[in-house]
Amino acid sequence: MNKAGSSGKPLHNSVPPIDDIPVAFRDTPEQKPQSRFSRGWLIAGLVGLGVTLVAGVGFALVETQSMASRQTAESTPSAPASESTQPQPTAGATSSVEEQESLLGHKRYAEAPAAELKPVAPDGSIKMRKAAAEAFLAMQAAAQAEGISLVPISGFRTIDDQQHLFFEVKAERAQVATKRAEVSAPPGYSEHHTGYALDIGDAAVPATNVNPEFENTEAFKWLSANAPRYSFELSFPKDNPQGVSYEPWHWRFVGDSDSLETFYKGQGAK
Repeated sequence: MNKAGSSGKPLHNSVPPIDDIPVAFRDTPEQKPQSRFSRGWLIAGLVGLGVTLVAGVGFALVETQSMASRQTAESTPSAPASESTQPQPTAGATSSVEEQESLLGHKRYAEAPAAELKPVAPDGSIKMRKAAAEAFLAMQAAAQAEGISLVPISGFRTIDDQQHLFFEVKAERAQVATKRAEVSAPPGYSEHHTGYALDIGDAAVPATNVNPEFENTEAFKWLSANAPRYSFELSFPKDNPQGVSYEPWHWRFVGDSDSLETFYKGQGAK
């Protein structure tokens, strides 16, 4: 029932109390109470969804970092092992190749193949490598044209030949090894093994053969001025760094790549 206003007439435009508004037309629908069981499942579902999202994001981050690490490792060259991880030489081991390949001031040399040797003496007893032999014969002919007779005394030697020259002569002369090495290389360490070395004498004064006095001959003077034209050089000049006695009669051929590497490989410029 409508209440009357002060004039005694009913107030048709006034808003009735909420209890008087039909349920279907009320602004706020009636809320039905939810059971504890429904609310529990909702909360559990939300928590589970959150955990799943967090786990998924974490896995994605870990996988991204792992892929980045693999790509970096593949694109970056591996660093050399540190000194502490590299094998260390044992006590007393040789510290350099040069020390391993030298003995009493002489370098180690391999024997020249017999097939590569050519005679430089009329009887064929003295031989050199073909390139060296041809160069010597040309040099000998040039010297002869000027009245100088160059005589080959000793060319290629085997290691067995050097055994006699070093050990047996050393014993005959009662020399210690270091003293003998000043004038003769140990077997396996003679330039004569290479087929590029040659002892030269002067036919005019044979008494100076294999003797320091050879430096006073015309043959030595001619060689000093002309030998380089034929790619020959003195092996053991005075005060040589190897400590070998001065040998004015001992010359070696360095006229091709093999001979040059044989005598100079591994050495710095002098």
